[in-house]
Amino acid sequence: MPYYIYRVTQTGPIRQLNKLAQFDVFKEASNEAKRLRRETDLAPGEAIKTMFAANELEAEDLLNQPPKEDITTGEDY
Repeated sequence: MPYYIYRVTQTGPIRQLNKLAQFDVFKEASNEAKRLRRETDLAPGEAIKTMFAANELEAEDLLNQPPKEDITTGEDY
């Protein structure tokens, strides 16, 4: 499965996704994402995200899902 790199722009409750690149190897995708984060002027609410998915549709679906809440219950917390 490939790795996709997206520019994610949060506008209210909607995320705008712009595919920037696609790689077959994680190390290449990771290096490119780090380079883009370092060299790109990101506006407030923008982020560079890397997603591992079977295809672009799945990658975009995963990026549009709300983040999971960190459940901190139990004796350890």
